[in-house]
Amino acid sequence: MNQQEEQLKQLVREKYAQIATQSKTQNETSACGCGSCGDSTIDYSIMADDYSNLQGYEAAADLGLGCGLPTEFAHIKAGDTVVDLGSGAGNDCFVARALTGAEGKVIGIDMTEKMIELARQNAQKLGFENVFFHLGDIDAMPLEAAIADVVVSNCVLNLVPNKTKVLSETYRILKKGGHFSISDIVLEGELPNGLQKEAEMYAGCVSGAIQKSDYLRIIAETGFQNISIQKEKVIQLPDALLSQFLDKEALAAFKSSSMGIYSITVYAEK
Repeated sequence: MNQQEEQLKQLVREKYAQIATQSKTQNETSACGCGSCGDSTIDYSIMADDYSNLQGYEAAADLGLGCGLPTEFAHIKAGDTVVDLGSGAGNDCFVARALTGAEGKVIGIDMTEKMIELARQNAQKLGFENVFFHLGDIDAMPLEAAIADVVVSNCVLNLVPNKTKVLSETYRILKKGGHFSISDIVLEGELPNGLQKEAEMYAGCVSGAIQKSDYLRIIAETGFQNISIQKEKVIQLPDALLSQFLDKEALAAFKSSSMGIYSITVYAEK
């Protein structure tokens, strides 16, 4: 790992250690979703989807940090072993546990000690003996090969400098015939100069996003098959922000095009 990658990972680790001490409301109304902690301009709620109607939802584990509902689309069956990449306080793990049942197994991986502590506390309160949380990097997972039937992840890969490593590790831990469902932030088209940086300050989770075509290409190059986008939604940026970089005519053209920032949920099989 090069020095720049390690520095970026350390910044994310420090940021999410702070997030672990905040409530969902605080995270949605401060910059500690994905942007720079301390800047109050971020409206993180435009990223998140509502988990509250899903079976297994545990409010104490929902820090409002996602950009999709991957567990809803993951085709998890009773008895499955599910691995959640960047498991945070355990939100997706507990939803997955409701689907895999007591006979299954759910494993969360996170690189932030405070998140692991919080997730383990939540699992203990719920009395789950088949949900486990491991401290580790998702580009070098502390798991043996071919352990998982399903892998899920929610708005995490965009935070990782080397997405190829993460997807290679995902491929390694999946059983043959296993699959993943991952929600993430991607870009469509080249954003106007300066807009991506301002979008990061407004909505967070954008700086590490790559082009959707590149994202899907990396998945295919890793060896995954039957790749499909299960859900896609545009991240709506306000006209007041866009008009700083676009005149009236260019703004209209931008809004009528497919260019922009998207949350996608991607499915693929090993």
